[in-house]
Amino acid sequence: MEPKVFELNDVVEMKKQHPCGTNAWKIIRMGADIRIKCQGCGHSVMIPRREFGKKMKKVIQKANEQS
Repeated sequence: MEPKVFELNDVVEMKKQHPCGTNAWKIIRMGADIRIKCQGCGHSVMIPRREFGKKMKKVIQKANEQS
C-alpha cells in the first residue's frame, strides 16, 4: 500500500461522511495534529495525525491545482 501524501490546503475525502452530508474536508492546519474544515457546513475538527492517516480515503483536490 502506498503512503498517503497530503499537504496544507488539500481537499481530502474521509471514510465517514459528516452529518451535514459531505465527506470533503480541507486541511487548514498541519502539525502533530491536523485541523480539517468541512467543505459543506464549515465545521472544523482537529484530530491527531496518526488517526487522520487512518480515516482519510484520498486527496480529491491538491492545493496547487486550485484556481
